[in-house]
Amino acid sequence: MFDDSVSRFLADKVTPARLQRWRDDGIVERSAWDEVGQAGLLGLSIDPEFGGAGGDLRHEATLIRHLGLAGAEGWGIPLHNAICGHYIQHYGTPEQQQRWLPGIVSGQYITAIAMTEPGAGSDLQGIRTTASASGNGYAINGQKTFITNGQSANLIIVVAKTNPQEGSRGISLLVVETEDAAGFARGRNLDKVGLEMGDTSELYFEDVFVPAENLLGGVEGQGMYQLMKELPKERLIIAIECLAIIERALNDTLAYVRERKAFGKRVLDFQNTQFTLAECKTEAVIARLFVDDCIGKYLAGELDAATASMAKYWVSERAQAIVDRCQQFFGGYGYMSEYPIAQMYKDVRVKRIYGGTTEVMKLLIARTLED
Repeated sequence: MFDDSVSRFLADKVTPARLQRWRDDGIVERSAWDEVGQAGLLGLSIDPEFGGAGGDLRHEATLIRHLGLAGAEGWGIPLHNAICGHYIQHYGTPEQQQRWLPGIVSGQYITAIAMTEPGAGSDLQGIRTTASASGNGYAINGQKTFITNGQSANLIIVVAKTNPQEGSRGISLLVVETEDAAGFARGRNLDKVGLEMGDTSELYFEDVFVPAENLLGGVEGQGMYQLMKELPKERLIIAIECLAIIERALNDTLAYVRERKAFGKRVLDFQNTQFTLAECKTEAVIARLFVDDCIGKYLAGELDAATASMAKYWVSERAQAIVDRCQQFFGGYGYMSEYPIAQMYKDVRVKRIYGGTTEVMKLLIARTLED
């Protein structure tokens, strides 16, 4: 029932004309976020006591799948729902939960998490942003980049060093409410290869004051622990996004090769087409079974970092390979932006990078080889 309701809502609200406008503008307009909030699709896995739907990762996965099938890859709802919302639900004090979660559910807040910096990507210990004690709070100084929802967000979780001498133990998460935050500035909306509708930005913090009650969890030095606990789920979410791209690519390609003719017969009737798509379908089924198993492990509290890294690395690599092979069947049309397969070709590329590159995923997996 939930699957059907999400499908109907997106079919009604995410029209081709609207998708194109979002891509052209480089951002999803605020009213669309409000519509999703009114439909009850924000805060799907937030507890009902804070206004959420009380669902779990299965519900988030359903929404992620339909966003991908609708061509809305790049809209930062999964980040808002299952990542930023969960940082506050899992690690926030009761006061912080009551303060921010209802607004996350309603759409009053659009959220982002500011991890990456110009000189620090996958290696979070290398961040240089600081949050120094200042009066009854902290002064944040630093620069972040590649921040999803960066232009839209008005509630940003910032990864900063509250005690730079302590290394990873000196990292904390602080929540910045951007409205009237002196010293906070947004850079340009970055021009990307794919995911054009998702606003991705540079953020600047110059003595941005946040009160002590905005320290997530209320205890300094817990940031790296909080990040490491949530990163496996983030990587699993990327794998779920990749499944949606794979599914859509195969659906569109099968529809095309059934109709397109070459040398007097359907493209599907060539053995090369059949063999290639048989390989793609097999890989798609393997990927879905693996990801579904990971979702089950996550719900049981058994998903470890290495397994999540395997899912993120393998499914993102397969997604790019499958989209590439599918695009080839479209010939010159596959290179035209008006064809969805061309958009998928652009959108899928970053999946092997963000959330931890494929190479970093292999390093994390390799650490378990002696176990």
